[in-house]
Amino acid sequence: MEKNIIQLVNVTKSYKIYEKQIDRLKEALSPIRQKHHKDFKALNNISISIKRGESVGIVGVNGSGKSTFLKLIAGVVTPTSGEIKINGKVSAILELGAGFNPEYTGIENIYLNGTIMGYERIEIDQKLESILSFAEIGDFIYQPVKTYSSGMFARLAFAVAINVEPDILIVDEALSVGDTKFQLKCIEKMKHIRENGTTILFVSHAIEQIKRFCTRAIWIDKGFLRDDGSANDIVNIYEDSLYLDTKSSEDSKDIDLFTDISESFSIPVDSNEVGRIVNVSFGSLELKTFDTLQVDILYDVYDEAVPNLLVGVAIYDRDRKYIFGPNTYLDKVEIPFGKGRHSIQYRIPRIPLLSGTYFIDVGLFSEKGLVMIDYKTSIEQFTIKSEYFTEGLAYIEHEWRVVK
Repeated sequence: MEKNIIQLVNVTKSYKIYEKQIDRLKEALSPIRQKHHKDFKALNNISISIKRGESVGIVGVNGSGKSTFLKLIAGVVTPTSGEIKINGKVSAILELGAGFNPEYTGIENIYLNGTIMGYERIEIDQKLESILSFAEIGDFIYQPVKTYSSGMFARLAFAVAINVEPDILIVDEALSVGDTKFQLKCIEKMKHIRENGTTILFVSHAIEQIKRFCTRAIWIDKGFLRDDGSANDIVNIYEDSLYLDTKSSEDSKDIDLFTDISESFSIPVDSNEVGRIVNVSFGSLELKTFDTLQVDILYDVYDEAVPNLLVGVAIYDRDRKYIFGPNTYLDKVEIPFGKGRHSIQYRIPRIPLLSGTYFIDVGLFSEKGLVMIDYKTSIEQFTIKSEYFTEGLAYIEHEWRVVK
């Protein structure tokens, strides 16, 4: 079994929030220790283990607790309660220029950071050439870092963090600063040290970088650990959460309008309805690309007969973009149209959709779809997980050929 290099057990981090600055002084001088602050829990009872060599992306909206989580692991802040165990040296790029003395030159800051990490001067001497080569900032290395541009800051910070051979590397939103060439260089170096056993904790505005670089992702939401799993799955679920309102999607299902399917067929009293969708059920709401999507539809017909009756099923993405919507008329399938309760089944044997959350509409129509008898919008949502890393909605058979 791989050894845990990071372990958090019931960790909570609280901050005191004062409405006015004078309240801080009042509280400090109060003989009865009267409270003048509110407690804000940046992290709330987090328990998690990370193994040596894992690359873990941290996702969550601004203010969710991501940076606090990383600062606790880096040792920049201490937990209010709980226990943190770190088994190795940590190198962190938490924010631009953090850990650098602006009055010191680049060279002096390299030795300062190396010393903080516990290296002797002779050990830093041995790493100096690789740090300078990676940073590529020329003679500016002998100038105070307060004169550096943000790009130069990023280059030096990455060069130091990556080349001191840490057991744990923490990168918090720092890749967005450098140019494209430098970002590629950093990613390649991060891949190399990961292969050599370094654990990497990675936060990036470019969420696709987490999908492609990390094997695992942790979702922190309002200080709580919301989810933890494969990077591809967690990023997709997280992105869906930014678009979807669970309550509104539940409300839109209109389940309360359905007849209890255990009840026998009966015609509504004083109703002009000619038919109704009674129930819609699914074989599974969690699928993988190329799994079978199965939808069972139960409907009633109240007239003696409703000629040209058809059922349609439509799939939409989370932005309500129309993906696919066949119906029984277009597919030349005749369905029961006489008085009574009927059941039909819709199947996509190998659904080609890629990772994401999708919604199903079901409609009952007549006259080639011109007359709507009953329609259920977003009656259910289903998710698809895929190990195929690409963009878009659907997998299309394709091939590549090298011409030259």
